[in-house]
Amino acid sequence: MTLNQRVPKRILITGGAGFIGSNFVHSWFNNYSGDRIVILDALTYAGNLANLSDLKEQETVRFVQGDIGDRALVDSVLQTEEIDTVAHFAAESHVDRSITDPDCFVRTNVNGTFALLESFRQHWQQRSRPVRDRFLHVSTDEVYGSLEPDDPAFTETTAYAPNSPYSASKAGSDHLVRAYHHTYGLPTLTTNCSNNYGAFHYPEKLIPLTCINILMGKPLPVYGDGQNVRDWLYVGDHCRALDIVIHQGKPGETYNIGGNNEVKNIDLVHLLCDLMDELSPDLPVRPSRELITFVTDRPGHDRRYAIDATKIKRELGWMPTETISTGLRKTVEWYLTYEDWWQPLR
Repeated sequence: MTLNQRVPKRILITGGAGFIGSNFVHSWFNNYSGDRIVILDALTYAGNLANLSDLKEQETVRFVQGDIGDRALVDSVLQTEEIDTVAHFAAESHVDRSITDPDCFVRTNVNGTFALLESFRQHWQQRSRPVRDRFLHVSTDEVYGSLEPDDPAFTETTAYAPNSPYSASKAGSDHLVRAYHHTYGLPTLTTNCSNNYGAFHYPEKLIPLTCINILMGKPLPVYGDGQNVRDWLYVGDHCRALDIVIHQGKPGETYNIGGNNEVKNIDLVHLLCDLMDELSPDLPVRPSRELITFVTDRPGHDRRYAIDATKIKRELGWMPTETISTGLRKTVEWYLTYEDWWQPLR
């Protein structure tokens, strides 16, 4: 289907004021400005209206503050806005927080997803099950557990083995989404992505924390021996993949989305230090690598994640365009440019 043949959508984006969600909102608006875009976000600590400030005057964009678990609110939004597509990003996502406060992760990621599924199921059934409706559930590679150094990367058929309250809660939500397709025929799509990075990333996460601490001359904490491996996916590539999944994905299917960039944590911090030294001339400590401090490892810290994105490449034609070098440079430049965004969040 060409863009001229495309039927406009009325899309509800949950968690649209968060990191990946707000990037997706911008990407969708830039590609389909004529679509009705409704953003639902509870504005907890990681939700930030500043992420959407440039869209607040757009007539096709509406923001609603609220919880995905509020059935009355969600039912009303789905009906009054005649929503045909849901992109579900709303989630608690920080592993360290899930260790100290697992209750809110189960409440949001499991119970909240269940409530959202129920609302959309009833709305979809009342609309006589239109074939173009979609429910996209955005999940994580962490549901698959941890890999040994020589293990093959995660595929869509890898057995679930979550190791933290966060990943367990996301696994639970994945299973609910799968069940709603197989039981009710709900047109669901699930994606499991690797670690994202880019603009609007909350400062407690590794990449923005490293950039900001370098600017402040503060220690750069690295867990354990720094040898934990993650596959890093630039958020712009991720948003493009999700767009393709919504438009071309087969209901009931799962698609893994990865960046083809496996990097050890210590190597990632080294890359960031070198970029900051290059791009920011007035750092309080040079070279930035002198700030690296190894700290006690996180309990149950998974050793390695890696995504095999063969399926989405083969079936939908998606591949990442950013390497770790090009994506990190764009990200560091963004944090250097938009200090007024991250300073209030410190």
